[in-house]
Amino acid sequence: MKFGPVPLDEAEGAILAHSTVVGERRLRKATRLGAEDIDAFRAAGVREIVVATLADDDVGEDEAAGRLAAALGFTGIEARPPATGRVNLHATVSGVFTVDKDLIDSINMVDPDITVATMPPFAPMIEGQMVATIKIIPFAVPEAMLQRAIELARRREAFRMHPYTPLKVGVVQTVLPSIKASVLDKTLRVTEERIGRTGSTISGEIRTPHAAPEVARAIEDLAGESDMVLVFGASAMSDPDEDVIPAAIRASGGVVYRSGMPVDPGNLFVLGEREGKPVLGAPGCARSPRLNGFDWVLDRLMSGIPVTREDIAGMGVGGLLMEIPTRPQPREPAAPKTSSQGQQAKVYAVLLAAGRSSRMGGPNKLMALFDGKPLVRRAAERALASKADGAVVVTGHQKERVREALAGLPLRFADNPDFADGLSTSLKAGIGAVPQDASGALIVLGDMPGVSSADLDRLIDAFRKAGGGAVVRASHEGKRGNPVILPRALFPAVSHLEGDTGARHLIETGGLDVIDVEIGKGAAIDVDTPQALEAAGGVLQD
Repeated sequence: MKFGPVPLDEAEGAILAHSTVVGERRLRKATRLGAEDIDAFRAAGVREIVVATLADDDVGEDEAAGRLAAALGFTGIEARPPATGRVNLHATVSGVFTVDKDLIDSINMVDPDITVATMPPFAPMIEGQMVATIKIIPFAVPEAMLQRAIELARRREAFRMHPYTPLKVGVVQTVLPSIKASVLDKTLRVTEERIGRTGSTISGEIRTPHAAPEVARAIEDLAGESDMVLVFGASAMSDPDEDVIPAAIRASGGVVYRSGMPVDPGNLFVLGEREGKPVLGAPGCARSPRLNGFDWVLDRLMSGIPVTREDIAGMGVGGLLMEIPTRPQPREPAAPKTSSQGQQAKVYAVLLAAGRSSRMGGPNKLMALFDGKPLVRRAAERALASKADGAVVVTGHQKERVREALAGLPLRFADNPDFADGLSTSLKAGIGAVPQDASGALIVLGDMPGVSSADLDRLIDAFRKAGGGAVVRASHEGKRGNPVILPRALFPAVSHLEGDTGARHLIETGGLDVIDVEIGKGAAIDVDTPQALEAAGGVLQD
C-alpha cells in the first residue's frame, strides 16, 4: 500500500485518506474515489489529494477484519459486521469473560497493523456488552500477514463467556455483643443484591454465636439445601488455621484450601469446600456493596469456573482495588473534619442552574416567577438561608440572565460551558468549585420549588450527625428524591461521570451508608414541563 499525495488525474480508484468537504458533498475517510468524486474535486479547483493506493496483494481493512474474526474461536460471543476496519465482538450471555492471553499476544505480534484488544480476563460482563474488538489500523494489510494471523487464530479458542448459573446460597452470620442487628440485616441485604445479578438467591440464613462448633452446625444445616455457603464473622480473622471460620469449615467435614488473599480490600477471605460445595469465609469488606476480592471469587464460581489456591495467589497483581472510606481501618487515614463554627462537617450547597429547559418549548423555567420572584433566586435564597456553609451556583444556558437574577446574593459561581452535554457536566463543575474544606456537597436542583430552607437543614443535620461520611438523600413516602448530600469520598468519582447522568449510580455502588430523610412532597416535585410549573404555582416568562 502506498500512501501520500497524488495528482487528481491519478486518484480514481484510490482510497481517500482524510474526510473532506467538496462543494456541497462530504466525502468520508476511506471512500474509494469514483469518477464523480474526481469531477467534484476538479470543480472545486483541487489538483492534488492524499490517498492510499492498494497493492495487488493488499486486503482491504473491512475484509481483513472480517476474515480474522471468522477465524477466531469463541463461545457465548457474537461478531458484528465489519466497519471502518473494525469488528466488534459482544457477549450474548451475562457471565465472566475469559481469554487466551498467549494466543492474542501471538496474533498481535504478527504485524502492528493487525490488532485484537479484549476486556481483562475474568471480567464480569452483561449480555450485549463489547468484550473484544479487531482493528485493522491502515486501509489494508498484505495478504501474507493476514494469513499468518488467521493461522494462529485457528489453533484454539481465543475467548469465551461463561454464563452465570443461578445458585442457592446459604448465609451464616456470627454474632457478638458488639455487633448490631442492623449491621447483620444490611449484610444480608447487600449479599442478596450482590448474588442477585447472577440470578442466584439466598436459600436460608442462620445467625449463631461466634464459636466454631455453632458455626460448623450452621454450615451443615444450610449445606443440604444450598449450592454454596457464605460465612460472615462478627470478628476479623486473626489465625488463618485455628480462627472460628476456618476451624468451623473443617469441623463441618469440609476442607480449607486457603485463608487470606492478596487482594485489598478482601485480604481476610477463606476458600473452603464441603462435599463438593464451596464454603467461603467472607472478608469484612463484603458487608459493603463496593468491589472487593470476594466479588472476584464469587463471579468465577457462579459462572462455573473453579477457583484454586493457586488462582487466589495469582490475584495479587491488579489486586490493589479502590479504597473503601468507611471501613474500620482505611489504608490512609482521612484528615480530621473541622469547621470554623465548631461543627463536625462543613457542607456547601451546589445549585444546578445550567440546563436548557428543553421540555419548556423555549422559555427558561429558572426565570419563571414564584410569588413574583425568579425560581432560581428563590432556590438560591433558600440555600443561603439554610445551615449550609456557603453556596455555589453552576451556570450555563443563559448564564448572564441567571447571574442577573441572582444579583446581590453572596454566591460563588461556576460556569459550565459544556452544559449541553448533560447533567454530569454541571455536577463536575459544581463539585470542582466547592471549597477544599468541604466535607460534603448539598446538590440542589434549581427547578424544585417545594424544597424549603428547613428541608435543607434536616438533610445537613443528618449528614453532620452521621459524621460527614454518609450519603444523605431527601425522600417522600419512602421514595428517593432530591436534594442529596454527597460526602467528599465520592467527589473523585463525580469526575468520571459522562453524559446526562446524575449521581444515582455513585450513590448505589459507592459502598457508603445512605441515609434517607423524609422531607415531604417537595422531594419529588420538579417543574420540567409548562403544566408541572403551572401546577406548582409558577408563571413562565419569555
